[in-house]
Amino acid sequence: MNTTSVVPIMDKLIIYQIFTRLFGNQNTTNRPHGTRDENGVGKFNDINDEALRAIKRFGASHVWYTGVIEHATQTDYSAYGIRVDDPSVVKGRAGSPYAVKDYYDIDPDLAVDVPNRMAEFEALVERTHAHGLKVIIDFIPNHVARQYYSDVKPAGVVDLGENDDTSVGFATSNNFYYLPGETFVSPESRSDGAVSPGGLHEFPAKVTGSGSITAAPDINDWYETVKLNYGYNVFDGSMHVNPVPATWHQMLDILLFWAEKGVDGFRCDMAHYIPLEFWQWAISRVKQKYPRIIFVAEIYDPALYRPFIFVGGFDYLYDKVGLYDAVKELMEGDSNASCYKISRVWQQESGDFAQHMLRFLENHDELRIASQAFAGNPWAAVPGMTLSATMHTGPYMLYFGQEIGVRAEGAEGFSSNDGRTTIFDYWGLPEWQGWLNKGRYDGGGLSEEQQQLWAFYQQLNHLVNSSDAIQNGYFYDLQYANDNGQSAGYDAHQLYSYLRHTDRQKLLIVVNFSNRNTYETTVRIPYHAFNTMGLDSSRTYQLTDIFLTNTTIEAAGTEGFSLIMPPHSVQIFEIK
Repeated sequence: MNTTSVVPIMDKLIIYQIFTRLFGNQNTTNRPHGTRDENGVGKFNDINDEALRAIKRFGASHVWYTGVIEHATQTDYSAYGIRVDDPSVVKGRAGSPYAVKDYYDIDPDLAVDVPNRMAEFEALVERTHAHGLKVIIDFIPNHVARQYYSDVKPAGVVDLGENDDTSVGFATSNNFYYLPGETFVSPESRSDGAVSPGGLHEFPAKVTGSGSITAAPDINDWYETVKLNYGYNVFDGSMHVNPVPATWHQMLDILLFWAEKGVDGFRCDMAHYIPLEFWQWAISRVKQKYPRIIFVAEIYDPALYRPFIFVGGFDYLYDKVGLYDAVKELMEGDSNASCYKISRVWQQESGDFAQHMLRFLENHDELRIASQAFAGNPWAAVPGMTLSATMHTGPYMLYFGQEIGVRAEGAEGFSSNDGRTTIFDYWGLPEWQGWLNKGRYDGGGLSEEQQQLWAFYQQLNHLVNSSDAIQNGYFYDLQYANDNGQSAGYDAHQLYSYLRHTDRQKLLIVVNFSNRNTYETTVRIPYHAFNTMGLDSSRTYQLTDIFLTNTTIEAAGTEGFSLIMPPHSVQIFEIK
């Protein structure tokens, strides 16, 4: 096979991920382990009309606001009636946004006026919609903070763990899993035996968020969280969904609560850790009331891709184990890297449902492209990002700062010098300040190179938004017609070529992943491909690069098209 048979569906979302705590922060004091007041924190109000106007002009359709829901933190908000968290179960001064402390509340860090934090979030949703953008937030169903407690839950809502029978390890009516007779011991516990401010005493101990069945999880574990019970017995591997487990009803209520706030979609954290039966049950019920809402699964098991879409009801899945991993190897110059792995992704993994795969090169979990831990060069993203955005009809995602080459260098506190922008610490991004430009959000402080990089990303977004072939077209892989010496100078390990086509537009797309080699080659389009596109292969065609170079070439279809592909280059030719 050389072409996907899927009938295209126009849903070419461009998701712009904002780590809300960092996005608008203009404070770059950046003291390791610094407090909120020392290092500053971005607010909902920082994401003002100017910021949203700029994001819309950039070409995004959706904004994923990361870290909205209240999570455990070492910052004391007790003056506002919010319980203090024990620092021995909080990672970093700011805390992980994936250790949810109250599903019904807003992270107080993000509010200018803490008592009105929900109103400030609602205003952000309204403001985002006013600029023609849709809102995605995280839904974190697998685990919660060790000291989870909802102090603002709606009337009649039963809090998680409130009715649990803690004398048994597992029961379908329980929200948590227990280790009767054992007391939780944090790897961060004070050696002097002093009581921490949060006063944590977890007895009996609960099973850790990762599924670790121990009262004393390791320092590298998700020790700050506890796992929720969806009817799967972690102790013996059995499944119990009849009667419907209590957690199902409580989590459905939470989804409906946020949907009522005007949220347009949920990015579901570690979705594959939750039984498929729950997703089928919950998503269908949410969509009965909110049919346009979307669900995106963070998922790392390709064997679950098909059931999570066609049974579970997810609209989109992370294409991490697949396209991201193949492209990352190529960008890094890995000795095992090859464009053959890109063909394998659509041929063997997701080709007949590619429109459901969310492509990306950065997010809050992954390495920054410009970091030394990854490519060390933001321009290495050009072929990989172009391919991720144009290969199929499905959505793609950009992480704030990617477009100007944020490097994420140095240790921020809890986060080490790992090439990632911290999600645990209060921090300001030095390179990002040029785009913020003291709150103008106009890029006025960017260097010339940063401006050029930003222009590449914006031009890519605008091309995607305006191209019928990319939005709606079929895909045809050209590797098989050019590899193994069929086309002189064609290195099928570093070059990838493909067609995107509709009745109205035909595109030839070629990318070069090599960071050092310029290829002078001929790209051949076989007779079958011309026939598939409804074109006569014996005719002479003019091809014009409609993306970056404005290059025009002309040749008879049977001869192939001669190209020069410098390192890290792409060409997107319209065939006429």
